[in-house]
Amino acid sequence: MLKQGRWAIAAVSMLLGIMLVGQYKMTQSIAESNIHLQRTGDLARELTAAEKERDELRQQLEKIQKGDASASVVSDINLLKQRAGLTDVTGPGVIITINDSKIPVKDNENPNLYLIHDEDLLRVLNELRAGGAEAIAVNDQRLTGTSEVRCAGPTVMVNGKVFGPPFVIKAIGDPKTLSAALTMRGGVVESLKYWGIELKIQEVNQMIVPAFNGTFKEEHLQAVKQGGDKK
Repeated sequence: MLKQGRWAIAAVSMLLGIMLVGQYKMTQSIAESNIHLQRTGDLARELTAAEKERDELRQQLEKIQKGDASASVVSDINLLKQRAGLTDVTGPGVIITINDSKIPVKDNENPNLYLIHDEDLLRVLNELRAGGAEAIAVNDQRLTGTSEVRCAGPTVMVNGKVFGPPFVIKAIGDPKTLSAALTMRGGVVESLKYWGIELKIQEVNQMIVPAFNGTFKEEHLQAVKQGGDKK
């Protein structure tokens, strides 16, 4: 009887063990299924959000192409055009007039020392930029990131157009700061006046600097694609 009781207990214990293992596996399977469903749901929500954002951007692009952009988009475009020098701008600043020297050339002196050259204009322009000029034009030629100021024989070329003296430079910014940048001791004005170069600075409360009216050449540059190779 004792032996039979032991076998019965062993059999019951084995049966309980099998039942517990089965229940554990079932629980794990249900949990894994729930996790899978949860992840699938998260991915579905993320996909829906991405598709919504894509559709909104596509609609915005279509509005821009049709000229029906929102006020904020139009404002952003106008700001970018303004910063690129593609619009007329107004504000306070300085008007600088530069002319060749009228001092008679002395014997054995180089007459070119008494004439305005491209390097002289570039020195003036660099001082204006250092003084915080926000828009600059030379003889109403708006300067942009691709503008050139270089010698062309006895004249100076700006944006592909040839000019002779006098040169009129308009720069928008704080008039006092711009004027101080040019007239500081040992600066460009003092250097030019040594050779009799005429340079007049007029501080104004309001003036107009015209837009760039040339053309841009883009033969080599390309926009970098998002996620593309940046080498």
